[in-house]
Amino acid sequence: MKQFLVLAALAGLAVPAMASEAGDLARDQLYAGNAAQSIPATSEDCDGGNQEACFALGLLTLVGAYEGFAQDLYRYGATVPGTTAAGMLFGLGTQQDLAPANPNPEPLTYLGLRTVLGDFLLDLDAARAAFEKGGEAGDYVLTIDPLKVRVDFNGDGKHDDGETLATLLNSVGEFADIPAPDGPPPGKTKTPPTPQDTSIGFDRADSLWFAGYSQVAAAPIDLILAHDFSDFFNAYLHQVFPKSGLPMQDYMSGGVLFLDANSDAGIADMVAAIHTMNFPVLDTARLAGVLTRLKSITALSRKNWDAILAETDDNRELVPSPSQTPLFPDMPVTQETVDAWMATLDTVDEVLDGNLLVPHWRFKQGFDLKAYFETTTRTDIIMLLTGSGALPYLKDGPIADAASFAEANRVFGTNWLNYAFWFN
Repeated sequence: MKQFLVLAALAGLAVPAMASEAGDLARDQLYAGNAAQSIPATSEDCDGGNQEACFALGLLTLVGAYEGFAQDLYRYGATVPGTTAAGMLFGLGTQQDLAPANPNPEPLTYLGLRTVLGDFLLDLDAARAAFEKGGEAGDYVLTIDPLKVRVDFNGDGKHDDGETLATLLNSVGEFADIPAPDGPPPGKTKTPPTPQDTSIGFDRADSLWFAGYSQVAAAPIDLILAHDFSDFFNAYLHQVFPKSGLPMQDYMSGGVLFLDANSDAGIADMVAAIHTMNFPVLDTARLAGVLTRLKSITALSRKNWDAILAETDDNRELVPSPSQTPLFPDMPVTQETVDAWMATLDTVDEVLDGNLLVPHWRFKQGFDLKAYFETTTRTDIIMLLTGSGALPYLKDGPIADAASFAEANRVFGTNWLNYAFWFN
């Protein structure tokens, strides 16, 4: 189920169920993998006060944001960092290939990576603006099967059979040994497969859900861009972009110290990464804005639930009310569930406002997260964790503990992470 929600979030994914020129164009282009081509017409309809078009515009913009980000990563030869030492220890093999998917990546600089992240952030904020307009009013339902959406991940202008969300979902399920929505339990086979309706009826409430999701994605990027991470880039990110001309590229496989060349280089780079997790703040206003983004997530979640609870239909809901039919029966939504989520949002807001402090393992006092975002000039991860870097932000007051999230723990139990991701 989690994979299906991930894809719904990544793809944006909605097409008007009602016939309209902009809606038909949006649907056709999403299924064809050409979301950007329908943005101008959809934007015009949105500007004219059509909330349904605003929702479609947000979805098209979100699809384009992720597609553009994926294409940038491909352009610069991104790959998953190698962990041959860990692979050997955990029986995963020791011959991991660090060759990027793109055999001829372009050179990447620190400023170039900041540009990639900044462009992605601007697109996410543009999507949020459209989603919020789409959530203001309107009694619409936009039905789409997310698995039919195509995304040009490598930017070659083509849309191969493998460039669909259905293919991505299958690969995620195989890697994590987690079944797709219509798949069998891990280790089992299912013959023949039973066709399953994977469409979702998106509505005004979901427009607010997507607005909040855009900020879940945007907040960590804004946090990164508020800092100077050039030393980390130079010391470690050749492990992510191994053929893009980063300073340590030519020294990834050299001498042997303990295990083998690749493993020893990977361990050395990890040590260097830890050593360079000391980031000066470049933009204090941007860092303070991260706190604003985090608070907008809880605010949008409340608006989302106000809209959900006001619904009277029951049309393949992404997030159902207690009176609607859930698409995922193993995760029921009851009034108790909603009340527990509202209480959780209240607690999170107390933390973001500095009224409820974050516990630190070393101190009796709590860590004031609000003061950190608003006043810090440097984020030294190691010193924050070990204690001395946290001293300026300690204060007396109530500290968040298990009791602070008692309702969530009681109602959601061990499934709390899935609910948190789903409810956004």
